[in-house]
Amino acid sequence: MTIVQAFLLFVSGFLSGVVNAIAGGGTFLTFGAMTLGGLPPIVANATSSIIQFPGYITSALAYAKEIRADRRNAILLGVISAVGGLAGALLLLSLSNPSFRAMVPWLLIAATAIFAAGPLLKPKARSDEHRIGPLGVASQMATSVYGGFFGAGMGIMMLAVLGLATGGGYHRLNALKNFISIVIAAIAIAVFAAGGVVSWLHAAIMVPGAALGGFSGVWAARRVPQAIIRALVVAVGLLLAAYYFFTG
Repeated sequence: MTIVQAFLLFVSGFLSGVVNAIAGGGTFLTFGAMTLGGLPPIVANATSSIIQFPGYITSALAYAKEIRADRRNAILLGVISAVGGLAGALLLLSLSNPSFRAMVPWLLIAATAIFAAGPLLKPKARSDEHRIGPLGVASQMATSVYGGFFGAGMGIMMLAVLGLATGGGYHRLNALKNFISIVIAAIAIAVFAAGGVVSWLHAAIMVPGAALGGFSGVWAARRVPQAIIRALVVAVGLLLAAYYFFTG
């Protein structure tokens, strides 16, 4: 790896942190940068999970009070999500790079569509909290399988699913989402590390960039309209999908 390549990876990590802090969607940038740089898609996907992980932790810490107050649902959903995340990660490892490469453009299109529809999927403020039923369990299981397998757009999917599964206000749902994201990512990272599909060099370069970008993103969020960042992320997702379609 050259110094220029390392610098570009750091910048992509930085930008992913910025867009995650403003509108989400940083996975598009980290996954895209690594695959365009020649990293096999499974390795890029696994490594991207590590790059996003610190952001999940800091977000959950910000909601520590809400998570403790809702510990029963957090534990139940955490167990469901751990099983789903494990299944998704193992499913990814069962594929060859060419097989996963053929799926990437379709996954990117689906994730981009979910991300673009994010404002419509955002749950409205509600107070009708209810117990999780079979449909909620099945929906969260499916979301966590996807999160362990690919992950882009997972947070938006999870907010919509949790709104149906448990009800409650936005901050309650966001707190649960942040906690569950840690569970899914931690399980997936453990599987990927054990499977030897993580590029620790790329992670070491990009994680500091993502952390710095996350901090800077707070500053940018006060000055750049979220709609502009969302439009740029959607454009990146569509361009990446087109690239993988036409080079496949």
